[in-house]
Amino acid sequence: MIELYQAESCPWCSKVRKKLTELGISYVSHNPRHTSKSGGDIINQLSYDSMMALGGEDQIPFLVDNTTGISLYESSDITEYLDKNYA
Repeated sequence: MIELYQAESCPWCSKVRKKLTELGISYVSHNPRHTSKSGGDIINQLSYDSMMALGGEDQIPFLVDNTTGISLYESSDITEYLDKNYA
């Protein structure tokens, strides 16, 4: 299962969502904040706490691939990983 910590208004998160859709990958979306800006308003404390526990960085997009045990930040790194492993 793939989990994506993201914000709907974030252009980098949109890039990752687009790649996931393009590749037909099902995923669970978590929305810890309104924006991609570190320190942005937290809208879901549980998702935020989970993201911090898993990755330790207050940064989105953050992808967790529970199948491979890989966790990644940075939209370019995430889309490259998805292409390499799921295309």
